[in-house]
Amino acid sequence: MTAEAATRVVNADSTAISEAATCLARGGLVAFPTETVYGLGADATDGPAVARLYAAKGRPAFNPLIAHVADLEAARALAMFDKNADRLAAAFWPGPLTLVLPKALGCPVADLATAGLDSVAVRIPAHPVALAILKAFGRPVVAPSANRSGHVSPTHASHVVADLAGLIDLVVDGGSTAVGLESTIVACLGAPTLLRPGGLAREAIEDLLGTNLGVAPETSDDPLAPGMLPSHYAPRATLRLGAQDVQPGEALLAFGPTLPPGAARATAMLSLSRSGDLVEAAANLFSHLRAMDILGATSIAVMPIPSAGLGEAINDRLQRAAAPR
Repeated sequence: MTAEAATRVVNADSTAISEAATCLARGGLVAFPTETVYGLGADATDGPAVARLYAAKGRPAFNPLIAHVADLEAARALAMFDKNADRLAAAFWPGPLTLVLPKALGCPVADLATAGLDSVAVRIPAHPVALAILKAFGRPVVAPSANRSGHVSPTHASHVVADLAGLIDLVVDGGSTAVGLESTIVACLGAPTLLRPGGLAREAIEDLLGTNLGVAPETSDDPLAPGMLPSHYAPRATLRLGAQDVQPGEALLAFGPTLPPGAARATAMLSLSRSGDLVEAAANLFSHLRAMDILGATSIAVMPIPSAGLGEAINDRLQRAAAPR
């Protein structure tokens, strides 16, 4: 932390926007809402500030960060756009899409934030509070999810406080986030490649480009983008995915109107969407995983989720949450 003695939580208004920009300018750490999840912001051009962010999250230093900017002009100061990147930016920014692009000459983003790569991840968020902070600050802001590394991503200010109180300077409370999943990440370092499914469905991107996205490289210890480590977004409980029943001692994370056999004996039960709506399920995913921790669940049976649309991103997060730690 910087000069503040404790983490402060302020409601999102013009005073909070100004305070956030001032805090970032002096190397502080500020959590704020985006349309996806709450981000933990630091000045992307300030290596020591980025290092403090890694320390607060307990984040592996080889995992690169996304630079958030307020507009396309600011993005072009960081990265080189090819034809595909131009089309994607025009169609989906501001929004839940991150582009991994070659660094522009003189890219000011600290090497630590890009994990020493020749590429940089860039996004323009579609949230009025995030955009106001970025405009007031005037420099790129790295903003990974505002939680301890590997924990469930935060969709409300209270989630941020639960993980990071005493470790960061300021939380700007803008209510619950709308999308509830991190951004989709597409690399334009040649043929467009999906690195991480997220809040923008693969189908929308492929329809725009008129071609299928490439397959991401096998997950490694040197990821090109955030969210590619095999164990990520994890609650304390173990997860059993694609569950067709509920075993004794399990909690149930349900989906759809029909419950599986054994549901009545679940130690706890929450539904991602009783109607089977994938948008609702995405918005509820992280908050429900956090709630299962609060309810004391030690093992969770997760009902099958369709893989179409946002289901791809939901299943990706669940698989990482269920991975060995």
